[in-house]
Amino acid sequence: AIPIIANFNSQDIANTVNAFAKVDHRHPELFDAVAKAAIPIIDDFNSQEIANTVNAFAKVNHRHPELFDAVAKAVIPIIDSFNSQELANTANAFAKMDHRHPELFDAVAMAAIPIIGNFNSQEIANTVNSFAKMDHGNPELFDAV
Repeated sequence: AIPIIANFNSQDIANTVNAFAKVDHRHPELFDAVAKAAIPIIDDFNSQEIANTVNAFAKVNHRHPELFDAVAKAVIPIIDSFNSQELANTANAFAKMDHRHPELFDAVAMAAIPIIGNFNSQEIANTVNSFAKMDHGNPELFDAV
């Protein structure tokens, strides 16, 4: 797959890394190639593709700060399109990778508060735990929970 990754669209990228992560198959060269292909087209990713991609990187513990920075920049303007699972998984992935991006966490909180009633128990736990792990206090979010 590595030679043709440059031809992958956002869904292909998200599905590929998600599959590798689901079976816990660590392939650093593939994940690096995916990140390199994803960054220029990150604005083409929808909320599910973004959440699945960063979650896959976190599951296999593959650090790629440039990808996570590009994701954060792309996510903030579209954060209101994220559902509860996508918000929780994105925050959780950033926390697992210890990738600090205060603006992203602020945006996640602001998007989560109005829909906090849609979060299931695992999504709530993962979200607040992510904020705690990143030492990113957000009283409004914690009060909403």
